[in-house]
Amino acid sequence: MPRDPAPAKDPGARRAAPAVAAFAAVRLLGLAALALWGAAAGSSPPTLLSARWDSLWYARVAAGGYAYEVVLPGGAVHSSLAFFPLLPWLERLVAAPTGLSYGSAGLVVSAAAGLAAAWGIFAVADLLHGRRAGVLAVALWAALPVGIVQSMAYSESLFTALAAWALYAVLRGRWITAGLLAAGAGLTRPVGAAVVAAVWVAAALALRRGERSWRMVLGVLLAPLGAVAYVLWVGRRTGGGLLGYLDVQAGWGNGFDGGWAFARFIGDRLASPAFAAGAGLIAGVLLVLWLYRLCVRDRQPAALLVYCGVVVALALCASGYFGSKPRLLLPAFPLMLPVAAALARWRTGRAAGVLAAVALASAAYGAFWLNGSGPP
Repeated sequence: MPRDPAPAKDPGARRAAPAVAAFAAVRLLGLAALALWGAAAGSSPPTLLSARWDSLWYARVAAGGYAYEVVLPGGAVHSSLAFFPLLPWLERLVAAPTGLSYGSAGLVVSAAAGLAAAWGIFAVADLLHGRRAGVLAVALWAALPVGIVQSMAYSESLFTALAAWALYAVLRGRWITAGLLAAGAGLTRPVGAAVVAAVWVAAALALRRGERSWRMVLGVLLAPLGAVAYVLWVGRRTGGGLLGYLDVQAGWGNGFDGGWAFARFIGDRLASPAFAAGAGLIAGVLLVLWLYRLCVRDRQPAALLVYCGVVVALALCASGYFGSKPRLLLPAFPLMLPVAAALARWRTGRAAGVLAAVALASAAYGAFWLNGSGPP
């Protein structure tokens, strides 16, 4: 584990190599655990990773565009329009020359995006806390309990890569790069709004300090284009106008109610034999809020606080798919920075031991989770 605490202006491949290697090692451990579990359970790890849940929907979009939808017995409509287009576009791009299925192409995209995300997270953490903390932040992010999603044909790794590098560009004052990456994030997931908000708030604070440039203005204008373009396109396609995408999400049972539905869900668990599950959910929410408080106390840059705050708020306050909330929190990597900075002050052997234990637990849980309820 590197001991150099000084942040670098630009984290080149050599400087970031330990962090990227740590990420790859943790993810390979998770895949090995999944393979062993699959052999014992008779399940297919490639199918679990690339051809179930949202992975199927992304592959359908890559194969046939946005024509696919499912009408449920109660009349609700699950439309493929709920899924933003950048991942399916990249799946097509990979599948065309390789002959891979779209699901397998999604795994390739996710693997490459995971490495890019690890590098981006390291870049941000290295800039703020030094190289050692950067390596630890990446390892912690890879070893989250639902870290197996980083190895699936899902959009979390792609989104986190775009978000992390956009935030790094903001911290460096590279406004056009930040705007372009924010636009890409807006084409990847609805929570791309968090990256746009981070760019805008950082620009507003820069203006308040008296900084002005055409690059800043262009970056601010570029940032929302991805999300706005897709939402407007969906509204035109559905005839719902500006609210068309919200109608699509409503068909899936998704919405934003300030966390009321989630609170009722937890209350139902507490009032049932699943009391332990309800208590665990409360502990998990309190942990997330405590980590965010640490981010504020550590005076993280406003761009990171805004980005992380929006990600956390959208994840915890959405009204549907309560089992998705840990996965939706995955891009909130700034929550790892206070923990990484604290671990960086430990002796190498002690910090490595903690990380090894966490990685093993994450690998076992990921294999169990993917062979059970999995990410909805």
